[in-house]
Amino acid sequence: MTGWRSSSSRPFHSATAALVAACTAVGASLVSGCGAVPGVAGGSREPVTVMTWAPEGTRSTNMPGMPSMTEAYARWVNSHGGIDGHKLQVLTCNEHNTATGAAECARRAVKENAVAVIGSYSQYGRAFMAPLEAAGIPYIGGYGVADEEFTSALSYPVNGGQATLLAGTGKQLAVWCERVSLVRPDTVSGDNLPVLLNSGLTAGHRKPTVDIRTTDDAGDYTPQAQAALVGAGAGPDEPGRIGRKAAADRARKGCVTAVLGDRTETFFDSFRRVESDGQKVQIASVIGSVGQPLVNRTGGADGPFEGAYITGWYPEATDPHWGPMREVIREQAFRDDTIDAADPGVQTTWIACTVLKKVVESLHQDKIAPHDLVRALNKGLTVDTGGLTPALRWKFDDMLAAPDFPRIVNRDVTFQVVKDGRLTSAKPGFTDVSSTMEDASALG
Repeated sequence: MTGWRSSSSRPFHSATAALVAACTAVGASLVSGCGAVPGVAGGSREPVTVMTWAPEGTRSTNMPGMPSMTEAYARWVNSHGGIDGHKLQVLTCNEHNTATGAAECARRAVKENAVAVIGSYSQYGRAFMAPLEAAGIPYIGGYGVADEEFTSALSYPVNGGQATLLAGTGKQLAVWCERVSLVRPDTVSGDNLPVLLNSGLTAGHRKPTVDIRTTDDAGDYTPQAQAALVGAGAGPDEPGRIGRKAAADRARKGCVTAVLGDRTETFFDSFRRVESDGQKVQIASVIGSVGQPLVNRTGGADGPFEGAYITGWYPEATDPHWGPMREVIREQAFRDDTIDAADPGVQTTWIACTVLKKVVESLHQDKIAPHDLVRALNKGLTVDTGGLTPALRWKFDDMLAAPDFPRIVNRDVTFQVVKDGRLTSAKPGFTDVSSTMEDASALG
């Protein structure tokens, strides 16, 4: 049975005092519009209810920090007078990593009169978008793993999903790797990944990847790890065939990337057991499959991910632009171990909350309905995320010329590398992968 809970924030204290403290401690970028609190004195503005869902306690990818971040944000914003005088109420739902769970969460959102679903994770886009579309409820800032997030007219993504990550990984690895193996889920969504990766590799004049399919909930990936090494030019027969030194040189020019969500760690456990000390290849992945929490847990600078190339959506977790989010976590959720400021799900949810705040503030209405949010977003509302993404806008002119994911309006990625146990920037700023994705779409 799908689990859900309603979270109404604790009562705020003195609105004026809290707002002054917020403007001082958190900064103007966090509480844009500091000053009078519209709607507080008369109390005439109705609450705004949103839902955030994510899988928790499953054998595959889990994202408990996303609902928790929305709840923390609601506590913070309500302690400062709400959003344009509206109290923010949050419903959360465990999607269980199943289509049934995703559909049930969406139906709950409709039943509980949510005006939007924000900052959520589910790979079952068909299951959850249909109920939302029927009710006219916008899906704002989903994690980016479902194809429907980038095709539905009611979806407003804040990142480019796995599509941009794979296109960016291809560009990043093309600089170093003569041969690349990709280990990825054998799913409909997974089928797009090698095409996108190959587009980036081709742009760098490299050969297509060796595509290795598998499940994303296995307990051991030894066969896939062995196949990945062979594909990267580091097979066990190479030393006997070309000599040890030549085999070592050949392996150094090969790369293995795995995109398996939470099971990426399990894959690299298997990989370490079969990789030869004399044939070390470069490893890589994308944010969401490998991140700072995983690097820390596996030994940091002395662990297996030291030197790994990682493609992300946002600046590294230590970037000063994340300061406002960290302050809210410190103030409202410092004891909640499900919220990690380095978790891309938490980061995506923070940006989704930023979008919600901006669009509600733009309306200046006592009552907010789903169609009000949709109208404002479609008319060209621009959201400044404080340097975490390019300015976000979802007008027709902002769409991508790619039929598989036209609603990707943020096509920027970041190139990172694990250095001294920390994810650090491998290349300053953002890299736009628009042309790479359009090329991938043309190739089919």
